[in-house]
Amino acid sequence: MICDDSAVIRSAIARILEADPQIRVVARVMNGQAAVDALKIHDVDVVVLDIEMPVMDGLTALPLLLQKDPHVRVIMASTLTTRGADISMRAMRLGAADYVPKPSANQVAGDRSFGPELIAKVRGLARLRQQARAPAAAPAAAAAPLARPRPGPRQAPLLLAIGSSTGGPNALFTLIGGLSPRLPVPVVITQHMPAAFTAILAEHIDKLGILPCREAAEGARIKPGQITIAHGDRHMVIKRDAGGFCAHLSDSPAENFCRPSVEPMLRSAALAADNRVLVTMLTGMGQDGVEATRRIVEAGGAALAQDEASSVVWGMPGAVARAGLAHAVLPLSQMASKINALFGVSA
Repeated sequence: MICDDSAVIRSAIARILEADPQIRVVARVMNGQAAVDALKIHDVDVVVLDIEMPVMDGLTALPLLLQKDPHVRVIMASTLTTRGADISMRAMRLGAADYVPKPSANQVAGDRSFGPELIAKVRGLARLRQQARAPAAAPAAAAAPLARPRPGPRQAPLLLAIGSSTGGPNALFTLIGGLSPRLPVPVVITQHMPAAFTAILAEHIDKLGILPCREAAEGARIKPGQITIAHGDRHMVIKRDAGGFCAHLSDSPAENFCRPSVEPMLRSAALAADNRVLVTMLTGMGQDGVEATRRIVEAGGAALAQDEASSVVWGMPGAVARAGLAHAVLPLSQMASKINALFGVSA
């Protein structure tokens, strides 16, 4: 279901989605109240929900949609503004499954990144919705065979480095919510996001109250027990000097079609920490980070990968798992406890 007060946007999004043969748009509505009413009539897996609408806005409609159908997956369609980013992050903490940065009505049809991202999120979230609705006794689909797990790190890691993309914000909230406040190393994160969103993501992770979190700034210190998130549209490069680790921002070209990219973060972290890095690869489209992960693991570091069943898109973690680089491939719900155990701390 598409919920947006602009008929132009509704039509454009419907054309994008229905170009995929696995997706069918069952309803197009113009406000949150109409979306709630439509959910009583239609069997909906995913709702693409605009934020600012007359009659009832998206943030008001969200809990009503989830009350009507706790398994429905809601994607917030957000404008590329700080306010839009903040509302999207608030919505995800209230139960929305993901967000998508929405171009203007004039740009939506011509934006090359918007369509593939939206389709990937709709397909992935629909799969998770169907898994959630399946009877408990139903047999699970056979998972693809994975390579033998790698051993753990040869030496205690000096950095925890996390990569994420499609479906990443909610995965990060879950993962970080389970980490120990006594984590003895710095945490660095690259999440594929626009510039307006990363500072807001850092604020919402900070509000979890587990570990202090901030967006990377040029020359900022990266300290144990703190989280640093790559700045939107800038690569985060990790360096080490007499005072410890610090962050540098790079305008170098996109890697794997991304800026920020996981690759430069991991490459630089490996150099700065002498490969004593625990890589944690969360849900995401593509293969960003797999080559740097390979070098880290082969030099004595270690990697964890989110499993396919709990990922919105099993691209980035799947690439690590299929390449035989993972010490463990785990459901999202188990990843924090595994990380805590590797660092010898409890939640």
